[in-house]
Amino acid sequence: MYRLTDPQKSLMDELSRIADEHIAPHASDVDAQASFPRQSLEALARSGWLGLAVGPEYGGSGQGLRVACAALDEIAQRCASAAMVYLMHLCGSACFTAHPRGHEATLRQISSGACLATLAWSERGSRSHFWAPVSQAALEDGHVILNAEKSFVTSAGEADAYVVSTRLPADGGEPAVMLYAVNKEDSGFRVSGGWSALGMRGNSSAPMVLEDCRIPGDRALCEEGQGFPRMLEMLPWFNLGSAAISVGLAEAATRATVAHLTTARLEHLDNRLADLPTLRARAAVMRIETDRARAHLVSALDAIESNAANAMLLVLESKAAAAETAMRVTDLGMQACGGAAFTHNLPLERYFRDARAAGVMAPTSDVLHEFIGRAICGMELF
Repeated sequence: MYRLTDPQKSLMDELSRIADEHIAPHASDVDAQASFPRQSLEALARSGWLGLAVGPEYGGSGQGLRVACAALDEIAQRCASAAMVYLMHLCGSACFTAHPRGHEATLRQISSGACLATLAWSERGSRSHFWAPVSQAALEDGHVILNAEKSFVTSAGEADAYVVSTRLPADGGEPAVMLYAVNKEDSGFRVSGGWSALGMRGNSSAPMVLEDCRIPGDRALCEEGQGFPRMLEMLPWFNLGSAAISVGLAEAATRATVAHLTTARLEHLDNRLADLPTLRARAAVMRIETDRARAHLVSALDAIESNAANAMLLVLESKAAAAETAMRVTDLGMQACGGAAFTHNLPLERYFRDARAAGVMAPTSDVLHEFIGRAICGMELF
């Protein structure tokens, strides 16, 4: 459905091999032990996939959203935790790509696989309204002093480069939102809690604290006061990437369900489970819903690439629609496979838990529904 070019298809063939050999084998342990998917990310780094969104002038592949979504779909079919870490890396690297001045070395490190990036936007004070930081930095002798309580920072303590949002005082007006690059080795920067969750247990989305974290002012990742517009520019990367992960989970659940129904038997009737019409019907609905969600995602990609008037509306819709699809499809898989799915004998219960993350991940489905409602009623979003 992604309608990739032949070179892009070759890239995806390579990624499928990497995912089968180096990501899928670790997925169960990553979930069971709530461990960071280090082997998976190292495999992606070795193969140059960390530089997917970085321009060739910095050693990257220079690919856009379409290939990124196809890749996230593919990875999520094996391990949703690894896919979420990779998504946040792509979002972080897109921030560096959009404002490369002074960050050329970081972009080259990303492309070489030596730098894992992520976003640190959500704050305890504004919760899922990630676009509205409440922290306020100070300026002193050409430096920025950051003090903030960040929540749900994917790859917290594991990433090398963090795109941090904050506010700066403005003369006679509202504080201006800014984005800055903070490096793992910067002082005053620490993980302040653990990560224990229902699903996506390996993505290390822990809280972090910046306490008198002093960085050079030239670490800015936007023009002065332009943090909020830059966040909106990054929204397609996050929303469509998140949708791709949800679609990947739905795909994995559908395939696992069909595999179980076509192999498990009712020996006393000499039947496969797939011989029961009700179970085949559940699998059919799963297939339809998964294909529908992927088609919706691709329509958003088409709209962005053609600069269509409804592009932002489809971007807003994509994450909410795919999240709801993943929840429904994994629920149907649990019902179709019964007791076998309720145990760890099948991966369906992991998919079921992982699928619940997207709906409560900022921007949450509730927030997206509000934005979509405002948009179609001709109201301002903010």
